Amino acid sequence: MNKQIIESFHHGHCLDAYKVFGAHLTTENKVKGVKFTVYAPNALKVSVVGEFNGWNEDNHGMKKITEEGIYTLFVPDLKQYDIYKFRIEDRHGNTFDKADPYAYFNELRPNTASLVYDLSSIKWNDQKWMKSRTKNFDKPVNIYEVYAGGWKRYDDRPYSFEELKETLIPYVKENGFTHIEFMPLTEYPYDGSWGYQVSGYYACTSRYGNPTELASFIDECHKNNIGVIMDMVPVHFVKDSHGLRLFDGDPVYEYRYQKDANSQWGTLNFDLWKEEVRSFLISSASFWCDIYHVDGIRIDAVSNLIYWEGNRDRGTNEGSLAFIRRMNYYLHEKYPGLMLIAEDSSDFPNVTEPTSKMGLGFDYKWDLGWMNDTLKYYKTDPLYRVWDHHKITFSMAYFYSERFLMPLSHDEVVHGKKTIVDQMWGDYDQKFAQVKNLYVYMYAHPGKKLNFMGNELGMFREFDESRELDWMLLEYDRHRMFAQFFKDLGNIYLSHPALYKYDYDFNKFKWIDADNTSQSIYSFYREDEDEYIVCIMNLSVAQYDSFLVGVPQSGSYKEIINTDSAIYDGSDFTNKRAIRSKKQKEALRGYENAISVKVAPFGAMLFTSKKVVAKKTVKKTKKGR
Repeated sequence: MNKQIIESFHHGHCLDAYKVFGAHLTTENKVKGVKFTVYAPNALKVSVVGEFNGWNEDNHGMKKITEEGIYTLFVPDLKQYDIYKFRIEDRHGNTFDKADPYAYFNELRPNTASLVYDLSSIKWNDQKWMKSRTKNFDKPVNIYEVYAGGWKRYDDRPYSFEELKETLIPYVKENGFTHIEFMPLTEYPYDGSWGYQVSGYYACTSRYGNPTELASFIDECHKNNIGVIMDMVPVHFVKDSHGLRLFDGDPVYEYRYQKDANSQWGTLNFDLWKEEVRSFLISSASFWCDIYHVDGIRIDAVSNLIYWEGNRDRGTNEGSLAFIRRMNYYLHEKYPGLMLIAEDSSDFPNVTEPTSKMGLGFDYKWDLGWMNDTLKYYKTDPLYRVWDHHKITFSMAYFYSERFLMPLSHDEVVHGKKTIVDQMWGDYDQKFAQVKNLYVYMYAHPGKKLNFMGNELGMFREFDESRELDWMLLEYDRHRMFAQFFKDLGNIYLSHPALYKYDYDFNKFKWIDADNTSQSIYSFYREDEDEYIVCIMNLSVAQYDSFLVGVPQSGSYKEIINTDSAIYDGSDFTNKRAIRSKKQKEALRGYENAISVKVAPFGAMLFTSKKVVAKKTVKKTKKGR
């Protein structure tokens, strides 16, 4: 028994509790078998039961090795995939069976037993990737959010990890995505929770394959320069009887008082004031980084970590804040290239500040304010957009207060909200014109990007975890052309560093015209050392044959994408030739130079202009001087 791990576990600073707890294939006294270890501080007796002993605890009682309540037992001759549970007798005289909180693998639902699994079978070939990966602050991040059970399916079953390796990875590369973010792949009993009601924090769900197959999928992602981000749910867990609830007959993982223990989701809140619970969750996060080489962790429902029940009126949960700061500090220290992402709907400050400055220590925060304002604007009748003009410009008023990531996630396409394209104002044609406009805005706006699967198809059906995406839509010209637009936009984003290199440098973004309320036309530019990217967006039904836009330098401006292009099912009212800027007699909103462009109804376009490098003049001198 590793005393150092045990000590740090009880003090809430443990990153590798999984190396002690759970079921480990090992050898004792030259006999092969499995060593089981579990934390059950309130139990009177703990035994290991399974098919190997006919589910009879006789002769398989575990030895209590610490006063704090750690039990252990070596069982000879067990092997991989052997089924087991812990049988616990509590201090109230009840006896019940529990799945292993630290199990690496479990039975396929609806069965709930844990399985012995040997993680040493995992082999990696991603050393180069792991050595060179960073947090990507100055690199492109274009995330494809995926529910593994609903991307593609064979009849009534989802694709396996092996099948996703052959299909999802090339699709992601082709569409200009840099990362796959999986909705939780930890084990969970209820499909309808999408993985957010977790029962096994160390077990990859058995729905899609085993741990070795998941690792092989991630290894293949890294081989193809695709990062993998995992969702983690440290706020709450399922109430199912085989899980963590009243684990030894008393609250071990949840709060003791029902008011604090019960969550708004019908689950139980983790008691994040307990040191052993902190170690359990910190070690879980570290486990996925260590064993599965994940490149990012997205923490769900951070506002519920900040405030009691996510309710500002109840005040901040200081124990929970201490936990999140501690976890982020240790993860940054141990995994320097790991991205830590907060899904936080609150305005709590310093979420992406370092813990050394009493920030929460995340690298990125979802900009849910941008998402809400933007979608509300695009839902509004253009006649009334004059009153909501600021909803498009407001994000840049606060953008540099945190390191924001721009999400159009699964939360925006469920529960009657409609899909992204269907949330647009207007008829069928107008919806598609505007959703293309929205995506040009999103990819030109500072901040990393995230889209939920299906957004790229222009789906009108909301997300359903039991069905695959509506791939048949690609048989229709409009959807096929929209998918091509989405693909081209993603690859333009990757090929122009001005769109990502200085996301968090306020000097590299500037509004050209943020106040054109009468015409609902917005313009701004991004820049790096080599080029300017000018974005023009028309959010009205009007068309302009020659619209004058100020530009940051004199020179030639080439249109690199236009939502009204014929190849994207538009009327082809575009700027086919590069446009030379002209010096204005009077500055146009502070710009001496301007270009005259064609602007389609609901049209959006990006122009590129290589920066003019001033020629160096060499002063001639007489020989010898």
